[in-house]
Amino acid sequence: MSFDYFKAAVDSMVGYPKMIGLQGGEPLLHPQFERMCEYARSKFSKKRLGLWTTLPEGFEKYREIICETFYHIFINDHTRNDIYHHPGLVAIEEVITDKNNMWQCIDHCWAQMSWSASINPKGAFFCEIAASMSILFEEEGGWKVEPGWWNRIPKDFTAQMEQYCPRCGFAAPVSRRASIEGIDDISPKNFVRLRGKSFKLAKGDYKISNLKIEPDPQPLAAYKDFNYRDRIANRYGMFLFINESNTWTPCLKKEFDIEAPKKSLFEIYKERFKSSTTHD
Repeated sequence: MSFDYFKAAVDSMVGYPKMIGLQGGEPLLHPQFERMCEYARSKFSKKRLGLWTTLPEGFEKYREIICETFYHIFINDHTRNDIYHHPGLVAIEEVITDKNNMWQCIDHCWAQMSWSASINPKGAFFCEIAASMSILFEEEGGWKVEPGWWNRIPKDFTAQMEQYCPRCGFAAPVSRRASIEGIDDISPKNFVRLRGKSFKLAKGDYKISNLKIEPDPQPLAAYKDFNYRDRIANRYGMFLFINESNTWTPCLKKEFDIEAPKKSLFEIYKERFKSSTTHD
């Protein structure tokens, strides 16, 4: 996404009453990430902005602008075997062949009911998954990115739903895959559709789905490790706290030096306490 297009996307969201998020892929890989953060801040308050990231190694220089820009941060670095991903490329039209039942499931899609609309270089979409599929399948179909595009109601989504939902797996009752596996499950028809596209499917990075229905799929995240995201944030010299929206807010560890050996907060506080008592 070019910076000018990004500006148009941000401008189009003025007046939107909820969170505006930056996600990818990995937003920190964009060469103009810092400039994009500055522009987003010029249009929205910190409490309105969210970041979806893995906090990849090598981009620790962004820690200050992340804490300055985003009140909400969502981290999943794909290192846990008890966080599951739903197979978006297992087409529900191949799993549930009865069209009435298929659309009944789509109308109750958990992603659609709890997740976000999206803007990408193809335009604006009612659903983030549909937006991603437009790029993957190299198709058009996005709405024009203009002020108020988001002020639509479900009847306005029909064309996009008919284009993308039958090929999507999020509403399909199928097995999920642990995030550490690095494998995409793809239904046979979607596999054929993807073979002719410009990117190459790497053998071993995908499996052809057996289309088996799983009435009780694995929970997306059932772990009880509340320090998981803190350990990731610590790589950037940040810590997280749960805010009033029940999301994570990143804060800077002022004492942290990314060039120096890491110290625990307990060690830092102990040194400070010893220094202050000696001085007294």
